[in-house]
Amino acid sequence: MQPKSAMRFWDRFRALRESQLGGFVPVLLALALIWGYFGFALPFYDLIVGEAESFRAIFLSPRNIYNLFMQSAVIATLAVGITMVLLLGDIDLSAAATAGVCAALLGVLVLSGVPGWLACIIVICVGIIMGAAQGVLVAYVGIPSFVVTLAGLLGYQGLMQKILPTGNLNVGDPFVRSVARVLIPDLWGLVLAGAVVGLFALISLRKQMRRRVMGLELDSPVVLWGQVIAFGVIVVSIVLTLNAYRSLPLLLVLLVAITALLNWIANSTPFGRSIFAVGGNAESARRVGMNVKRIRVAAFGIVGLMAAIGGIFGASRYGSVSYTAFAGGSLLLEAIGAAVIGGTSLFGGRGSVWNAILGALVIGSLGNGLDLTGASAADKLMVSGSILLVAVAIDALSKNNAGGR
Repeated sequence: MQPKSAMRFWDRFRALRESQLGGFVPVLLALALIWGYFGFALPFYDLIVGEAESFRAIFLSPRNIYNLFMQSAVIATLAVGITMVLLLGDIDLSAAATAGVCAALLGVLVLSGVPGWLACIIVICVGIIMGAAQGVLVAYVGIPSFVVTLAGLLGYQGLMQKILPTGNLNVGDPFVRSVARVLIPDLWGLVLAGAVVGLFALISLRKQMRRRVMGLELDSPVVLWGQVIAFGVIVVSIVLTLNAYRSLPLLLVLLVAITALLNWIANSTPFGRSIFAVGGNAESARRVGMNVKRIRVAAFGIVGLMAAIGGIFGASRYGSVSYTAFAGGSLLLEAIGAAVIGGTSLFGGRGSVWNAILGALVIGSLGNGLDLTGASAADKLMVSGSILLVAVAIDALSKNNAGGR
């Protein structure tokens, strides 16, 4: 028997996670703590070192925030896709290798004379096929997703090495490079931020009206408009900070737009609701008539889609494709960690693609801050592993206490 105080704590914690903002609050708090620590620690560290050049590279400077968002973009893209299969209770270990294959293929295509826009379309189709093929093995053959995607990880790593015999390929196509280089003018960036905030307010009001029609409990006006104001302050602050250094990058706009589309699919379509249902209880979903196998294949296809887009983003930002940057580095672990830190349950049935972006910022902020303080690669790995372990432990404890009451 657990103490009543512990049971009340987990009941409140579980209620918070299941609420509309529950998934955002813990990640935002973690992000605020990380930014607060490095924001105060780095100037002190730089004063001790006494290097003027280092002092200008403080964590909360517009330049560093801009670089942080761009560094986290590829991780966030893969994390958004991985979230879709985690919602089913599955996993994809091949996402980073898939991104690497697509990026390598993109580089080969543009060097052979294929227009950049057409090459992007081709690699996106290839990514979807690669992901869906693994989904077929999971859904129709019955092989566990861990085994299938582990085999995919190894196979796609080998394929990438075949495509890139030297391990590196420069990508100079103007269209591909423009994805990361194009900047939204400052004024239009603020207009876009205002439109996003207005859309968020409209969605919140519409959700409130639907709850009223269904006879459900309504949020108080203070809570409702408090959420809108808080969201608006965050969005406008981000755009103003990016404008202070350069401007709002097109790459970030594309990432947010794609994530918004997937969020709408996951929460407002029968297919998306089916993913949550299958992740919650696959057998019950099958008995009510859901085609569980097709849902799994489609989810893995979405991972392949996001991996291909991540490959395009990476090739555009780096101006090259390398084995180390995609398949041979820590990209896969960081993407999975971002999805889990964002609150997506490894047991399936709960999560949000928006939270995956916040999780990617947590991972990226830790790495960026530790880099600025001169921490070693070993320190970075240990800190990231500890944060991931805490996130999974909280998820497991929350689930165990829900089932043990």
